[in-house]
Amino acid sequence: MKKILEKRKDISFYLKLFPLVKLHPKAYEKSMAIVCKKSLELLEDNFAGKKLPPPECETKEIDENLKLGGRLGITGTPAIILPDGRIARGTMEADALILLIDRKP
Repeated sequence: MKKILEKRKDISFYLKLFPLVKLHPKAYEKSMAIVCKKSLELLEDNFAGKKLPPPECETKEIDENLKLGGRLGITGTPAIILPDGRIARGTMEADALILLIDRKP
């Protein structure tokens, strides 16, 4: 995403945390901590393997993300929902994702 944002100022990403608790048992709690702090820095820390603080709030945001993902058939991450509703699953290079975004269905 960072590479895309460097190249294209007209593209935005809205992040929805979707913890895969069967693979990562502490992912739900970590997601809650990130959402409570509204912190991109904590998200980066998590990807870097740093320890996160416990959640400091009560929120249903993660549960709602999991429900939405279930309704959309999302079972893994990353998953990118494009403006026209197409879903790109898995990782891809920045230029490939830009082409996918620009391509009309």
